[in-house]
Amino acid sequence: MKVLVINCGSSSIKYGLFAMPAGEALASGLVERIGEPQACHRYSNAGDSAQQSETLSVADHREALARIIAALTTSGAVTDLSELAAIGHRVVHGGELFRQPTRIDAEVIAQIRELVPLAPLHNPAGLAGIEVSLQAAPGVPQVAVFDTAFHHSMPDFACHYALPRRFYSQYRVRRYGFHGISYSYVASQAARFLRRPLEELNLIALHLGNGASAAAIANGRSMDTSMGMTPLEGLVMGTRSGDIDPAIPFYLGREAGLAPDEVETTLNRESGLKGLCGSGDMREVHRLAETGDADARLALDMVCHRLRKYIGAYSAVLGHVDALVFTGGIGENDSWLRARSCSGLATLGIRIDPQKNNRPGTGDRAVHHADSRVSVLVVPTDEELEIARQVSGCLQAG
Repeated sequence: MKVLVINCGSSSIKYGLFAMPAGEALASGLVERIGEPQACHRYSNAGDSAQQSETLSVADHREALARIIAALTTSGAVTDLSELAAIGHRVVHGGELFRQPTRIDAEVIAQIRELVPLAPLHNPAGLAGIEVSLQAAPGVPQVAVFDTAFHHSMPDFACHYALPRRFYSQYRVRRYGFHGISYSYVASQAARFLRRPLEELNLIALHLGNGASAAAIANGRSMDTSMGMTPLEGLVMGTRSGDIDPAIPFYLGREAGLAPDEVETTLNRESGLKGLCGSGDMREVHRLAETGDADARLALDMVCHRLRKYIGAYSAVLGHVDALVFTGGIGENDSWLRARSCSGLATLGIRIDPQKNNRPGTGDRAVHHADSRVSVLVVPTDEELEIARQVSGCLQAG
């Protein structure tokens, strides 16, 4: 059966078409800069020697999805959307309502909309993809897969804040965690690579991209994660601050005269690497550091210091660690950052082999030293495939 996966961002749609249950990728693509005069659509079908690209004008997600459907049908990946077994949608925030993949109906849409205040930058995009897909393929089952669902296994002492309990009971203020779809995929892949049951493994996983987080995974279940109620908490990211003193926003309000929405924008869009050295792109930060830019060097030092802190903390949380897993665009491709982040962690049993770490590669691979007690793995994530698997499982479960 064919499953189409739609992953909507605020100004982009990433998609994949899969033959399930084999997980064979039939087509994939990305529409970027939705709403701008020159959007870009890159796509390819299985067996294509090169990715195709086109520049187009799409005013909104509705037009972008129409272009995606046209590309899929024109290329022959599907003759008509009615032949799809299901369409799966990534939804960032499921709150406490959604703990597993869920068939979409009017009530589910209303509940996702109620969660928009918890993810105002992300859930509206997911809703747009759902609504457009329902109109384009009204007879095809639609399934929502939630990025927060994986972390519902966190114990109470890990997911609650030390705040008055009424804030939780009335407003559901707690830690939810994100990147759960990615963690679900890379944890399973790491177990396959190590040839051990996932239920017997303790993993520290690092999803490092423009958004970055860490997760402590015990026997396949999330025990703790660095992101909290929102994706702002935790590691230093491209434009997000990560952990800061909670009093800083109040101080900035008093001393700098910033309004609450200005503080929120600063912490989410103007901080992290961008705030420290002017660029949120790790590749550019490396380039600046190589030219002697002191701010860029500081940014890299801060990123690696924060990573080491979380690796150490999660080693304590888990008791013992079988593998440290790097994923995400930076985690998969930045060998310098992997080596620097693991420097000095030999007392925790973590040692990277420089030759293995620097060797180019695209698939699952080990980069640890022969003497390392902890395996250090690079596992490229595939959120679209993981969504397709969860959608397939949801359909089979009825």
